[in-house]
Amino acid sequence: MDLCVAGGGPVGLATALYAAREGLEVVVREPRPGPVDKACGEGLMPGAVADLAALGVDPEGHRIAGIAYVDGRHRVETAFRRGDGRGVRRTVLHAALLDAAVAAGVKIEERPVERVDNRHDHVLVDGDPAAYLVAADGLHSRIRRMVGAERPQLRHRRHGLRAHAEVAPWTPYVEVHWAAASEAYVTPVGPGLVGLAMLTDRSATFPDLLAEHTELAERFAGATWSKVRGAGPLRQRASRRVVGRTLLVGDAAGYVDAITGEGIALGLAQARAAVAAVVAGSPDDYEAAYRRLGRRHELLTHALLASSRVQMVRRRIVPAASRLPWAFDAAVDQLARPV
Repeated sequence: MDLCVAGGGPVGLATALYAAREGLEVVVREPRPGPVDKACGEGLMPGAVADLAALGVDPEGHRIAGIAYVDGRHRVETAFRRGDGRGVRRTVLHAALLDAAVAAGVKIEERPVERVDNRHDHVLVDGDPAAYLVAADGLHSRIRRMVGAERPQLRHRRHGLRAHAEVAPWTPYVEVHWAAASEAYVTPVGPGLVGLAMLTDRSATFPDLLAEHTELAERFAGATWSKVRGAGPLRQRASRRVVGRTLLVGDAAGYVDAITGEGIALGLAQARAAVAAVVAGSPDDYEAAYRRLGRRHELLTHALLASSRVQMVRRRIVPAASRLPWAFDAAVDQLARPV
């Protein structure tokens, strides 16, 4: 095969779609059949919506007009300048990409990748030869470890929890509510469904975290909740993104934090760049492309994380944004730009 993709999540399937469009023979190996639900914010930035449309993928969801920051006393919001975003259930997004991949002739094999052996002019994937392997097997990538690209974890660790409430959305904005030790991300994903994701570095239950956000606790009082799903530690580091003929994309390539909400948009851009390097027969080109694509995202994410770790500064994030709406508008515009 020309390309084996390990991992059949959104970024892995997008990689397969880009490869199929280039005429490559591509196989996706994913041990879990069908759409898989995972803890994520489920808000697609305008750039991600446009990239999916270019792939012929148009998942159902709820219009997202922009971003709002809330801390109880202050609220600041700004609309996207470059079209709407969309709140989309993870399972709906996954199903839409899976349907598109199958329609494009991508072969899906329900099994994991257990062994990788990079050779000079090909890679053996469980003994089967492929010209290239793209690892899109998620936050805790086994392939990242197999090929020796894992870096030690940092001491400061954050994790996320997400659930859905059966309530009507009250805003077309993604609301980010700030408390002393957590952020709550409210994303409308359907006419009667709202997703709530919590990010924190504390060990706490979903109800305990929700109780810290008084306004949200009142809004969701009496709501019917879905199962709570978790993910973390969020910070994952890779020493490199290209090892021989193996390329790492999406969360497998390393992850900083979900605080800016750019995950899918960045993963789609990495998938395009990885396939371009494969088609060119120059996998090392992807390493430079990866760094270029992620530069803006990492700068914004690290800056916001550093600010949020100092309580005195954290308490001033939303008031400062409300006093300087032009700065908040510019930051959101950066996040919403195509990657």
